[in-house]
Amino acid sequence: MPFNRPTLTELIERQQADIESRLPGSDPRLRRTLLNALARSMSGVTHGLYGNLEWLAKQIIPDTADAEYLARHASWWGVSRKAATRATGSIIITGTDNTIVPAGTTWQRSDAVEFTSDVDATITTGTATVSITAVIEGKNANTAANSPLTIVSPIAGLDSTATVDTIGLSGGTDAEADDQLRSRLRDYVRRTPQGGADDDYLIWAAQVSGVTRAWVYRHELGLGTVTIRFMMDDTYVDGIPLAADVATLQTHIDALRPVTADVTVVAPVAVPINPTIKLSPLTTSVKTAVQTELADLLHRGAVPGGTILLSHLNEAISRAAGETNHVIVAPSSDVTHTVSQIAILGTITWQAIP
Repeated sequence: MPFNRPTLTELIERQQADIESRLPGSDPRLRRTLLNALARSMSGVTHGLYGNLEWLAKQIIPDTADAEYLARHASWWGVSRKAATRATGSIIITGTDNTIVPAGTTWQRSDAVEFTSDVDATITTGTATVSITAVIEGKNANTAANSPLTIVSPIAGLDSTATVDTIGLSGGTDAEADDQLRSRLRDYVRRTPQGGADDDYLIWAAQVSGVTRAWVYRHELGLGTVTIRFMMDDTYVDGIPLAADVATLQTHIDALRPVTADVTVVAPVAVPINPTIKLSPLTTSVKTAVQTELADLLHRGAVPGGTILLSHLNEAISRAAGETNHVIVAPSSDVTHTVSQIAILGTITWQAIP
C-alpha cells in the first residue's frame, strides 16, 4: 500500500489529541496556550521531516531522481551525461592583402552570439577563410550558411562584416536533458553489454553528443561488416548529420568495437516527403498543428529503409488540433525507401476543401 504523507493540519490535530489524552482537561486547542504552541511547533518540524523522507524516496530510484542524484545513479553504471558542445565552422573574411587576423579575434551575430577565430589568418587576393568556434556552448550557436557576422574589435585593413561559408556553423549541442540521460541509463541496465551485439552499438552511438537515434545493419557491406546510421534531430533541422559528425561517431565506435568487426558509420540520405493536403479549416493555426503532427510522426516512425504508411499520415493529420476534415492529394500511396534513405518532412502544399 502506498504511503500517504500527512498534511500539516493532520499532524497538528494528532499532536493536540496526543497531549489531550495524556493531560486530560489541558485543552491544547486553545489558541494562546503553551501546549497549543508546542503542538504546532512539533508538527511543523515533523512535517519537514516527512517532506525530506518523501524527497529521499524519489532519489533512490532513477525514474524519479532529480538531476544530481540521477547523474550519480548513471555514474555507478558508467553512464555519463553528454556535455554541451560548441558550434564550429568557417567564415569568409575580406580586406586588404597581407592584413593579419590573429587567433582569438571575435565576431558576433546580430543577436550578440559570439565566435572566435581558431588560428591566425592572412588576407590573400582580398579574402581569407577562417575557422571559428562559438564562445558559448549549445545548439543556439549553430548558424546557417551565408549568415553575416560582425567583428567586435575592428582591425585596420579588414572589412567589418564576414560571411559564414556554404557549410554553415554546426556541431553545437545542449547538455543532455534529464529524460534523455534517464532513457540511456534504462537502456544500458536492460541491455546487458555483450561485446558487440546490436544493442551495444546503439548504446555506444548514444554516448556521443547530439546523437538522438541510431540503427545497426549486419553484413550490409559483406561478411563481418557492421553499418551504423544515425540522426541528430536536436542539432539540425532535418536531423541529418554532417561529415564531421560522421567522423566523430566513427572514431568513438572504433575505440569500443570488437577488433574483428569492420564498422562503417554513415549518415542516412534524406528523402523529403512533400505532401499536398486539402484541409478544413485552412487556418494558420491548424496548418501549424498539422505540420507539427507530421514532423512528430516521421521523427518517431521514420527509419532507414522504412515505409511511411499513408494511413499513418492520415492518422497524424486527424490528430492535429482544430482539424475537422482533410484529404491527402499526394502522396497517393505508401512511401518506400531504400536502406540508405530516411524520410523527412519537406514542403507542404495546402489546398482548401470546397
